[in-house]
Amino acid sequence: MNKDGHVLNAVLLSIGLGYVLEPAGDFSTFRTIAEVLIPVTLGALFPDVDTAFGRHRKTLHNFGVLGIFLAFPVVFGNLQFVWIGVLTHYVLDLLGSKRGLALLYPYDEEFSVPFGVSTSSKYANTVMVAITAFELAIAAALVYVAPAYLPQTVLDGVTTFLA
Repeated sequence: MNKDGHVLNAVLLSIGLGYVLEPAGDFSTFRTIAEVLIPVTLGALFPDVDTAFGRHRKTLHNFGVLGIFLAFPVVFGNLQFVWIGVLTHYVLDLLGSKRGLALLYPYDEEFSVPFGVSTSSKYANTVMVAITAFELAIAAALVYVAPAYLPQTVLDGVTTFLA
């Protein structure tokens, strides 16, 4: 996926997440969109910093980097939504291109899926929008369906993590 695809995915995902997290459609929804938009967009762009140093799709495209961004809100109390941008970047690169990712870097093996489109394909944006819709469906399921099946202690932990 190219930079434009990552940015468009982050913007669409942020708007969708705003409505998933605060579905009223009033000022509170737009406030939530604003709260999510910048961190998700920054997270979606961060992995490609490795084009300036290191090895692209290896140095910053792996589970170790994602783990750091997942831990940040727990340790420092900020950057709650940046990890979503990093994760969606990986998903787009994995599903929206033909090249794989070194998810276990420094182990150099690249993991890929048997399908995908090249970044220059006329279908790249269509694939990006489909992936974004799929991501929003997962988010909605986690917010609206999963709580009915999870013990209260898990829900309390998630609430604390996101707070």
